[in-house]
Amino acid sequence: MTRICVFGAGAIGGLIAAQLAHAGKSEVSVIARGANLDAIRAGGLILRKGGEEFVTRPRAAEKAAEIGPQDFVIIGLKAYALTGAIDALMPLLGPETAILFAQNGLPWWYFYGGGAAHGGRKLESVDPGGLIWDRLTPERAIGTVVWQAAELAAPGIVVHGYGDRMPVGEPSGEQTARVKTLSTLLVDAGFKSPVRPNLRTEIWLKLWGNLSFNPVSVLTRGTLEQLANDPESRRVIRAMMAEARAVAEAFGISFTIDIDERIGMAARVGAHRTSMLQDVDAGRPTELDALLGSVIELAQIAGMAVPTLQLVYDLVKARCRFG
Repeated sequence: MTRICVFGAGAIGGLIAAQLAHAGKSEVSVIARGANLDAIRAGGLILRKGGEEFVTRPRAAEKAAEIGPQDFVIIGLKAYALTGAIDALMPLLGPETAILFAQNGLPWWYFYGGGAAHGGRKLESVDPGGLIWDRLTPERAIGTVVWQAAELAAPGIVVHGYGDRMPVGEPSGEQTARVKTLSTLLVDAGFKSPVRPNLRTEIWLKLWGNLSFNPVSVLTRGTLEQLANDPESRRVIRAMMAEARAVAEAFGISFTIDIDERIGMAARVGAHRTSMLQDVDAGRPTELDALLGSVIELAQIAGMAVPTLQLVYDLVKARCRFG
């Protein structure tokens, strides 16, 4: 049976682990800590979804050495936490272990494989010093785009909010045996996880909204619905999206929808407070560099001016410093 370990069993990691464990098609384990780990060990990992409650029992550990090498590792950490977790997750990696990075923002492996210019270039904004690239190696990477929302309502209890889309893809776009195996396991677990030949296009589709709505929400405290419908906020978001689209197109990305359609997608989510706003309110670090700093870095590589993106980035940085 395929061995899968979810490293970081918070809201999204817990959701993925619970659905995989409930499906029963793979041997699922989780790396967690503190009260969350204690709750999973004592009463299982509980998933509340669609009006039902499922109790799943993945193997739970605090240290990866207790679990050992896996076929797949799924990273459920926030993007900013990955560098600091490299040593802790190394015992999960055997010679053929593949890693699915279920994280927001531009991925650290973006310039690895086919379909992107500047092959092999490392992004300082998401991988300072190239540490992730050098230690985990891009050959292990499988990408995904997480369109779900979930909440860790209490230790060991995950509540699904909305969404089931989670496409996967190799950085090269190839239909490898490993990505097809992972896709099948995720589909069997209830995710809409087709293998995409060019996942970067869908990465940008989600990033397009995240790089604009999330930072602006920190400055305004507005929900997605409010930001989309407020004329002044919408004007700033449209300007950010226009600059980001130009950057993406400079690297070969073609958008299948226009700016107003993408804003409409966010508006339909409703009165949702973005994860970045929630992080700021809780005094936690944010994914600002993965969502926005990375796009500014790409603009610098391409020699493009992105004044609105830079202005909002600077203001959010200041907002986080001021507390």
